[in-house]
Order: sequence, then C-alpha cells, then structure tokens
Amino acid sequence: MNRVQTQVEELAENRVRLTVQVPSHDVHHAVEHAADDLASSVKVPGFRKGKVPRQVLLQRVGRERLMTEAVESHIGGWFWNAAARTRVRPVEQPQYDFELPASDDEDWEFTATVAVQAKPELPDWKELEVGIAEVEVPDELVQHELDALRSTVAELVPVEGRPVAADDTVVVDLVAEDETRRDYVVELGRGAVVEEIEQNLVGMSAGETKEMSFELADGSTQSLAATVKEIKERVLPPLDDDLARSASEFETFAELRDDVESRLREQIEDEVETQFRANAADTLVAASKVEAAGPLVESRTRELLRGFARQVESRGVSLETFLAMTGQAPEELVARLQDEAQRSVARELVLEAVAEQLSLEVPDSEVEELVREQAEAIGDDADEMLVALRESGRFESLRDDLRLRRALDRVAAEVKRIPLAQAEAREAIWTPDKENPPTETKLWTPDQPQQSEGARS
Repeated sequence: MNRVQTQVEELAENRVRLTVQVPSHDVHHAVEHAADDLASSVKVPGFRKGKVPRQVLLQRVGRERLMTEAVESHIGGWFWNAAARTRVRPVEQPQYDFELPASDDEDWEFTATVAVQAKPELPDWKELEVGIAEVEVPDELVQHELDALRSTVAELVPVEGRPVAADDTVVVDLVAEDETRRDYVVELGRGAVVEEIEQNLVGMSAGETKEMSFELADGSTQSLAATVKEIKERVLPPLDDDLARSASEFETFAELRDDVESRLREQIEDEVETQFRANAADTLVAASKVEAAGPLVESRTRELLRGFARQVESRGVSLETFLAMTGQAPEELVARLQDEAQRSVARELVLEAVAEQLSLEVPDSEVEELVREQAEAIGDDADEMLVALRESGRFESLRDDLRLRRALDRVAAEVKRIPLAQAEAREAIWTPDKENPPTETKLWTPDQPQQSEGARS
C-alpha cells in the first residue's frame, strides 16, 4: 500500500512548508466519501437520498464541488498524519495551497505552510541534578501483605454475646415479597450484597429481624426482612512456620517474610524509577525553557478528556454527574488536563531533540518484536496486527514511542541523581529574584553562589 510522501522545507521564523503527495488510493477514497455525503444531502428528482448515481450527482453538483468537498474533508487528516511522520510540531493551523485533483485515479499534491514549535536548545543534561526517592519498605506495608495472606487460611469461628461487626461473616434469612433466601452467607465488606443491607446488618444480634429497603438499578425500591441466624468472625492464624507452610511454598516464616519484603521492594523500586524518569524529563524541559502550546496541546487535552470521560462512564456514572458529585467545574477539569497535556507535549519535544542530537533510530525489527510480544500477551495474530498497524499509521507512532523511550533512557542514565529531599529543599528556596540574566546554560548547583536562567528545575 502506498504511503503519503512528504518533503519538509524549513523557512524563517520557525516556519516550515510541507509538500505532501497523496497517493491515488487515498484520493479515490476521499472522493467516494465526499460523493456519499453529497448524495445523502442533495435532492435529485427521481432518486432517494443516498441512492444518487455518481454520474447523475456530477451533473447535478459539478466536478469542482465534488473535488472541493473531498479535499476539504480530508486535507486536515493528510496534513496532520504527514506532520506526525516527519516529526513536525505545528503551533497553529496550517495555510494550504493546492489545485483541485484532476481525477481520483492519480496521485495528488498540496503544500502546507505552518509555524512550528521552536526546537529546544538542550543543555548538557549530564550536569542536571534530579532528585530520586530512597527505596524503603515500611513495616506496616509488609504486615498488611502478611495479614492478607493470613486471611486466606483464617478460620471462621462462631461468636456469642456481641452484635455483628463490620468484618464479620453472618448467616441470614432474607425474605422479600417475591423471593426468600434461607441460610444465606454474607461476608461483610466484600460487596456480595447491596451496601444498604451490609450497613443494616452491622449492629444486629443473633435472632434479631430488621426491615430494610434499597434502591434498584431501575430506580425502584426493594424491601425485605433480614434475620441474623449466626455470627462468625475470622480468626487469623499466628505468624509462624505453620502459616508459611499452609499459605505458601516456604518452610519457615522468616523465608516467607523475606519473600514478601523482596517483592514489595521490587514494586517500590519500579515506582521510584518511573517517577525519577518523569522528573528527569521535566528537569530537562525546565532547563531547555520549553513551553508547549498550540494545536498539539489542544489535541492532547481533548484526548485526555475523552479518556477521562470513558473511565468515569465505565463505572456507570456520567461525566456531568461525576463533576457534580466531586464539586468540580468543567472548566477546572479542562484546565487541569490542559496542564497535563502541556507537560506531556513538552517532554516529547525535549526528548525528540535528544533523539535527534544522538541520532537515535529504531529499526523495523524492534517495532515488530514489540508488536509480537503484545500480540502474544493478548492472544492476537501478530501478522494481522502488524498489517493493521502499518495501514493505520500506528506502526510509525510505535517507532516514535520507542525512539523517545530510548532518548529518555539516555537522559535518565546520565543526569546526576541526588536525594529527593535535597532536590525538594532547593526547589522550595528558589525565587525569581535570585535569577541572573541568561549568560550561560549551565544549571545552578550547590557549589555556585547564584543561579542562572536555567535553574528553574
């Protein structure tokens, strides 16, 4: 399948001119799409909407209108795809220059002139200092994991002389108008019954009956009578070798505890390293004085907003309801996501500059290897996935992702790591009046009495 070919010409004042060649296949697709849209909106006597033959439609609206509709509805997509492939990052909408296609069975070409994000002037990132947290495994976290393990082999013991507690297991009869459940076992806190029933059961005594009601998904109300027949509590076994043998593959409790602590340490190390890499990228952004703006930030903000809405709605709550429940104004949410989008785009800008400075490239084989690993993990056909990714342009996006990840690998490996507390203390005492004119790009360090312009990290 032919791809859109693009040439980039750099102009003055951070502007570029893209010459984009669109293959005939894509031109034909655009014309077909435009013809369908026009056929559904244009009234032609004797034909139903959407059923107007191409030749009749051309006689009715003319070739120029059809081609204009095809170009105007698709040129934006062609431009932004071409910009992404050539790593051009516009800060405004482009100005197009073209002549309409003569037909839809020939390649077509247009130019787009646009202002782009200025290329960052990278400092020597080996001189940057970035805080990293100390890896600690709190005793209470280890204890929490051990208690969770103990609960898997805990014994349920009947209790007398006290009412139902929040973490008990109770045997109840639930009697409603249309259904009765006898000797129903409810583990409180597990969400096995609706929240209203759990709340009402807490505090009841054995033999007690209580009327309760709750709202169903359709908005109607259901009432029932609950009778507590038996109360049981979960008795955790002691932390000893018997627990290790019954709940794990270890023979001693010491071995079990060491394994739990080791797994938690690995998890915390991964989290600390992930945060450090983000801090390294942000420090480089600040030192490079990059301020992301324009359509890229706007587009990324929309992506984040759509993703956030999908996440909220997956819980059965509309975005509007969620905002009302949490007391957030829509403008506040958009502003927060826009800040996140700006950070994300700014990171990409500096990492792209790093990749270019280091001449980093990712061969097809590495992208294919990643795709095959992902396909295997989810049980999909790797070859089919590769074809789909190439046709959609996502293959090149993956290549860029890997390229930027490799750039971040270099930066994170080569910056100076300092204790997080030390880094936070420096950030807290920095104020603009301590800033000197930008005479050099080297960042302020503790050995220097004053800060340079780049010391905003």
